Amino acid sequence: MVDLYNEGVDIPEVNTILFLRPTESLTVFLQQLGRGLRLSEGKECLTVLDFVGQAHKNYNFEEKFRALIGKSNRSVKDNIENGFLTLPKGCYIQLEKQAKEYILRNIKSSVNNKNKIINLLRNFKNESFAELTLENFLNHYELSLVDFYGKSGDRSFARMCVMAGVKEDFNEENEFEITKKLRNLFHINSRRLIEFFNKIINEEIDIYNVNNEEKLMMNMMYYTFYNNCPEKENLNSLQEGLERLLKNKTMMAEVKEILKYNYHKLGFVDKRVELGFDCPMDLHCNYTRDQIMAALDYFNGEKKPAFREGVKYFADKRLDVFFITLNKSEKDFSPSTLYEDYAINEKLFHWQSQSTTSVESVTGKRYINHKKENSKIVLFVRENQKDNGITSSYTYLGLAEYKSHMGSKPISITWQLQEEIPSWMINKANKSIII
Repeated sequence: MVDLYNEGVDIPEVNTILFLRPTESLTVFLQQLGRGLRLSEGKECLTVLDFVGQAHKNYNFEEKFRALIGKSNRSVKDNIENGFLTLPKGCYIQLEKQAKEYILRNIKSSVNNKNKIINLLRNFKNESFAELTLENFLNHYELSLVDFYGKSGDRSFARMCVMAGVKEDFNEENEFEITKKLRNLFHINSRRLIEFFNKIINEEIDIYNVNNEEKLMMNMMYYTFYNNCPEKENLNSLQEGLERLLKNKTMMAEVKEILKYNYHKLGFVDKRVELGFDCPMDLHCNYTRDQIMAALDYFNGEKKPAFREGVKYFADKRLDVFFITLNKSEKDFSPSTLYEDYAINEKLFHWQSQSTTSVESVTGKRYINHKKENSKIVLFVRENQKDNGITSSYTYLGLAEYKSHMGSKPISITWQLQEEIPSWMINKANKSIII
């Protein structure tokens, strides 16, 4: 019999567990293991014999160890190679040399390649007894969007379901182009933006008759899927670009699935930042640089000027925008742009200007005297330039006020944030904290 003593069974005296049936579900794996972890009088230890791992070359040791060690900034590979240093007190994992080498080889070879994902899709209903949706699939196998879609931009849930033989085939004109842009949705965690994108896809909004805030969110949606201004994309207008997207019903349904997954993963409450003008970005939400510039009407819906600097001044809005990457490497940044940017505490942020900016310059004076000049400063921060091989988005930290400064060319400025840095970011942003 299968799963006879699985979920809900409590026999504390169990002191030996045999793993005989493979499962890709980490929840089921932990449930099976948990059947023997109850304390009982006379029970000194639990013996677990796994007859599955070595018998199946596709067995995923990495996921099983990740389930055991929980959240950690160290990779499973690093834990296996250098010791499991973050386990709870009184717990340890010891691997013999041969077992360690075997598991490391398995981890190296068991990446979430397309063929493996397709096979999981094929067997999903038999293992989960749930409806095959993107969210159900990711939750069942405890995969992230990056795990599922990979880094190459050539996967879609819809197409892989067809390849697995579990969905009917479809033919849409812009499938390939939209598939490449799905990664631009992975970071979106703004309730306002998710709801607006859904309304556009559901055609609940007349895109030719919108208010200014909706127009800006249309800009953001357009530049989520297109690299260039409408003219360079052979389009007459931004609206025509959105209409082209909406004709691809299957792919747009997948966009909604990704956004739905993101929505259900939200663990914070976003709020509006009052800048004195319409701006559809919310505090502590993530945005790409293109989405930020589109939200500030920099592209104006019709053009996309070149922009590479880490700072941008919007004279018409009297607004300075800082794009801050905390961990800079010489490979990605020139020596003149390796600035010292970090959080001092939850509300104070140390930032260095560009190397050519002096305290006597117009720009330097504007930074230092921004309150007197009635201009505003906002900070967008990311940990690394890339995350899992994909260009990282920025977290919106909101408004900041000048506190103090030192030096010139560059100027080191301490900014006081209007709102505290979220707890999940402070450890990454504060370089005095060793993780």
